[in-house]
Amino acid sequence: MEFMKVLQIVPSISLIYGGPSQMVIGLSSALFRQGVEVTILTTNSNGDVGQAPLDVPLAKPILENGYQVIYFPCSPFRRYKFSLGLLNWLAKEAHHYDIAHIHALFSPVSTAAATVCRQKKLPYLLRPLGTLDPADLLKKQHLKKIYAALLEKPNIAGAAGIHFTSEQECQISERFGIDTQDFVVPLGVNFSKSLPEKGKISHQLGIPTQVPLILFMSRIDPKKGLDLLLPALETLLDKGIDFHFVLAGSNPQDPSYENQIRQRIKGSVLAKNTTITGFVEGEVKLGLLQDADLLVLPSYYENFGIAVAEAMGIGTPVVISDQVHIWQAVEKAEAGWVTQCNVADLTQTLQIALQNPLFREQRGKNAFSLVREQYSWDAIAQKMIDVYRQAIK
Repeated sequence: MEFMKVLQIVPSISLIYGGPSQMVIGLSSALFRQGVEVTILTTNSNGDVGQAPLDVPLAKPILENGYQVIYFPCSPFRRYKFSLGLLNWLAKEAHHYDIAHIHALFSPVSTAAATVCRQKKLPYLLRPLGTLDPADLLKKQHLKKIYAALLEKPNIAGAAGIHFTSEQECQISERFGIDTQDFVVPLGVNFSKSLPEKGKISHQLGIPTQVPLILFMSRIDPKKGLDLLLPALETLLDKGIDFHFVLAGSNPQDPSYENQIRQRIKGSVLAKNTTITGFVEGEVKLGLLQDADLLVLPSYYENFGIAVAEAMGIGTPVVISDQVHIWQAVEKAEAGWVTQCNVADLTQTLQIALQNPLFREQRGKNAFSLVREQYSWDAIAQKMIDVYRQAIK
């Protein structure tokens, strides 16, 4: 394999931003294992509503699992991440690299980085993270139309390729009239070698183990379908179907919506059957994924759904909507259940899953096999290297 130097450029890799940022870490580590030299350029952003920035050395390389990270101060915008220092570094050092992999569109630091790459004639890939989904473009649509016309359209036109994480994301994404070179490479999963003892985390959190555990583990955001899930769960309780629900996640960009969901649950019949954990990581996250009988994610649009793959990688079956773009693989492998984005279908699907423990057990095994075969980071890294070669040419 020929030597290759790759830049990964992402607004933040703070854990608080969840899956999309963590994907860059998993990919970079796997690329290193394949002999690729990787540098991550990012900011010290650690939340958008008053949280302190990451406590990290700035503007100097930090070695992490074989790859290096360089953090730059995020200023003057906190929410709309930007860093002049990062862009200046990129302009000076771009000629040392073979390709840049830029994560997130409609983010000032990523947008500007693509412009710098064009100026310095460094080939670059763009990973939209679902931002080209027509449903996502409806949010702040007037502002996004201007932003796209002035900034993202030239970036897309100048890209060596667009990296989508599913065929469905590729098919539905907006290109603003530009013919693009598209590459579909899914995200990977880090397989933990040491899971906590089964039931340990549930016991610590006071979660009952005698009834099925339904886990929602994602950002608390309107697109995630909680307005479908909560009524569905209430209906199941009204029918006498017992379970315990764990809501794991936060939203540093929209704490008012997160609080709205918390209050909705507290004022509902769900209250006595629910544990709200907030953001989780490490052993607690792994323990919840392992203890869950079902992970549920009924999103209105989701370009991949990393928590879905993580749950399946532990052997937990999933209930997801047909707008989570990994759904076809889940359905084909019978690794869980797929539902439409409406309360009635979600309720019926959850009822079937809850009332059939043998089905859950078999689909959990199918889920485990699916992820081990198709979503290991080492396999993803090999595919990504092939994409980089094509893009460089």
